[in-house]
Amino acid sequence: MNRRPGWIHSHAANSGQRDGRFTIRAVRQDNVDRMVRDGTAAVVVIPESPPVYRYDEARAESQAARLAVDAALQRAAGRIDAFAAYESPVSTIGSRYIDWVIPGLLGMGIMSTGLWSVGFSIATARSRKLLKRLVATPMVRGYYLGSFVLKWFVFLGLETVVLMGFAWLVFGVEIQGTFAAFAGVCAVGALTFGAMALLVASRAQTIEAVSGLLNFVMLPMWILSGVFFSSRNFPDPVQPIIQALPLTALIDALRGVANDGATLASVAPDLAILGTWGTASFVAALKLFRWR
Repeated sequence: MNRRPGWIHSHAANSGQRDGRFTIRAVRQDNVDRMVRDGTAAVVVIPESPPVYRYDEARAESQAARLAVDAALQRAAGRIDAFAAYESPVSTIGSRYIDWVIPGLLGMGIMSTGLWSVGFSIATARSRKLLKRLVATPMVRGYYLGSFVLKWFVFLGLETVVLMGFAWLVFGVEIQGTFAAFAGVCAVGALTFGAMALLVASRAQTIEAVSGLLNFVMLPMWILSGVFFSSRNFPDPVQPIIQALPLTALIDALRGVANDGATLASVAPDLAILGTWGTASFVAALKLFRWR
């Protein structure tokens, strides 16, 4: 195994410690259930005859740890394997969890920063009666709303450079595709969520109102769009909804470019979903926006 299974009871697994694949720690009896529940211990071995394994069968890593520990203890007790398999571990680009999760974090950041910064700015200006003064000027609402989206590009560049630079320096995360393709996906995502923020804030009168609306919009995407775990884990009946969400499309496109070296043409379906959300939101915002 490339990854250590976790904490196991030291009195029952001294033989496993010589294997070099396990991290072995003594566990207090009253902490067993909590540690297994929280994932601190992948499996706990209670030294009885035969030993008792305490693990969470709902977690894949806990099940894998239980099998690995059992195999080590069985061999230490004298079991002889019928054959010795040849191991050929697979290591592909982007197979590490950190390579997979960084594009998800970037997508979540683009969504959150775009919605909050643009939405709050408009709601704050409206609550302070600043928008009323613009009614007397020749500025049209399209220019005003578009300026917020363009302003967001400055923060987008800074946020992307900081996150990806940190991931590269500390964890060795690399972008397999071209930087132009990666930047293009980020730009489309920024335009989409900036336009959605305009729509959310088009009528909101107070900070509290826009805050509630933004949380209502973002919460489903935080949960369903696969930031920290694959969205494919959800049941099939809800997959069409999940795949139609803009954050799902953004994260899939970012992971395609970063981990698979995809081109903009390869992620065109995801960009089309983002473009549809962005265009529809901006057009609706132009219709619904009020200065007062």
